[in-house]
Amino acid sequence: MADFFAHETAVIDEGCNIGKGTKIWHFSHVMPNCVIGERCNIGQNVVISPQVILGDNVKVQNNVSIYTGVICEDDVFLGPSMVFTNVINPRSAVNRRDQYAKTVVRKGASIGANATIVCGNDIGEYAFIGAGAVVTKRVPAFALVVGNPAKQIGWVSEMGHRLEFDENNMATCPEGKDVYHLLNNAVNKI
Repeated sequence: MADFFAHETAVIDEGCNIGKGTKIWHFSHVMPNCVIGERCNIGQNVVISPQVILGDNVKVQNNVSIYTGVICEDDVFLGPSMVFTNVINPRSAVNRRDQYAKTVVRKGASIGANATIVCGNDIGEYAFIGAGAVVTKRVPAFALVVGNPAKQIGWVSEMGHRLEFDENNMATCPEGKDVYHLLNNAVNKI
């Protein structure tokens, strides 16, 4: 007996490894050889292509496409209708399955509704990608990016709050009370 839940309309192909406590909802398709961690929530109408890897506690909202080459570490949030690409120059008449680019979404990152992540551009730990953003380059840890093409407009805490740095380049998360240091255009939690 499986120790995960799959709605009766979900399709789960052979060779998948799905962790304990994971839920897979209506009309979703998990393709062969995927690894889905524990306590994940896969919303309605989600496609997870072959060999995708999702860590523990990944939340995938409705209508998301996660294509081959994508790895999401623990605690990643994928907003409604966001999408990953996996080929930089797709053509219908040209088979480029051997050219899938790898994209890694690091621990705790959030990607907003309708955002697009162009393949090969990793998302740093706890980064926050705004709704509708089109990511065309690597996003640093704790970065807040918005727009098309996505541009960094600030920094966020692990709790997802915008960080306001003082004259000593220090900031405190209003919710978690963790302290962050900005040095050489990179943020580190103290």
